[in-house]
Amino acid sequence: MKIINWLLESDSFVQYATRLNILKENKYDLLELRNELLTDERIMEYLKDVSAFNSILVTNHKNPNLPIHKLIFLLDIGLDTDVLEIKLAIDQILENIDGLGMYRSMTNVSKHFGGSGENTLGWALCDAPLMLHALLRAGISYEEHIQKGVEYIVGLYRENGFPCVVSKELGKFRGPGRKDECCPFATLIMLNLLKEIPQYRDSDLTKSIIDNLLDLWQNSYDKHPYMFYAGKDFRKLKAPTNWYNILSVSGCLSHFEYAKKDKRFQKMIDVIEEKANSEMQFIPESIYLKCKAFDFGQKKVPSAWLTYKCLLLLIRVGRYQVEELANLK
Repeated sequence: MKIINWLLESDSFVQYATRLNILKENKYDLLELRNELLTDERIMEYLKDVSAFNSILVTNHKNPNLPIHKLIFLLDIGLDTDVLEIKLAIDQILENIDGLGMYRSMTNVSKHFGGSGENTLGWALCDAPLMLHALLRAGISYEEHIQKGVEYIVGLYRENGFPCVVSKELGKFRGPGRKDECCPFATLIMLNLLKEIPQYRDSDLTKSIIDNLLDLWQNSYDKHPYMFYAGKDFRKLKAPTNWYNILSVSGCLSHFEYAKKDKRFQKMIDVIEEKANSEMQFIPESIYLKCKAFDFGQKKVPSAWLTYKCLLLLIRVGRYQVEELANLK
């Protein structure tokens, strides 16, 4: 089995992403395939949910059903604002900006945890960078709509990473950690955002963030700020990559030459590469039950989407060339 051919014979959204991001084909030559994937019932359901962006309360940032996670998944496939539902989602995000340049989601924090106990628009540092990232990926003007929020968050950075911070609407809420700890997830998604911004891409700030994430990896059995454990579960392959695990962290780090030269990062890639089967396919080792409609929502057979994500990573870090994978049996 040639692994690239296998991807090109799988679900239409995997085919589209593979042709666009691995084979580097022009999206205007893929309009027929794009139209096909838009008729996939699962993709249609995701589009329906993002078009009503604040219809689901943000009460658990890990929930893959949150519209922001679904929106980023759709953007990862290669869809953009020429799809009506994605444009509607982006427009709704833009409507809910605060004076700090931060975009808010509908959420509810109980009085027990320091909130009002009522539905309200607000943000936390474990979702605000995702909103800014989605806007940037969708082609929204950085200077007009994104820069102010980025500069505000960058100002929150501490030596060990980004802290747990929430908007004033969420009161005294704070995650389960010490005030002086970093939030690994907020730190990860901020780095994922900064990689898209030229002025930050090779900055001392991003290098410091990279070092912090690699330090958490190196000491993964001992350090677990805000209960973000990076032990056995962290090492399990899981999709979509909307939380804090080995694939999401390494995928982000792989965009930085500074990280790719680090032995700690290369060890992370070793762990992932060793999980491939004899045909260079990858089987999910952990799943979200809410994603059971997709092939990454089971743990018995290889997942085309998970394989695509892993191969894209291995190509980016130079472990394989596209031509090599195309001929690999």
